[in-house]
Amino acid sequence: MDEEQDVITLIDEKGNEELFDILFAFDETEKYNKRYIYVVAAGTEDEDEVDIQAFSSDIADTEVAAEGTLDQIEDEDEWRMVEERLNQWLEENEED
Repeated sequence: MDEEQDVITLIDEKGNEELFDILFAFDETEKYNKRYIYVVAAGTEDEDEVDIQAFSSDIADTEVAAEGTLDQIEDEDEWRMVEERLNQWLEENEED
């Protein structure tokens, strides 16, 4: 992972806070008009097997404030697009 990783705090439905490193984010404006963010648990080392999570949010919400709501991705077509984008990112950032 990069030394200067952006970190966010996610709060679960029970009110528990957990820190996550942001891998990357992108905006998709043509079909869904959302921002997608990929995160892993904070402190995960490069050699660890990681659980990458993806969330979406409305672009308008993310432009207004640093705080916002991240939503689960439930639409199958949207999820396929998010997985494809993650696979592209992983291939581009794969270490030799």
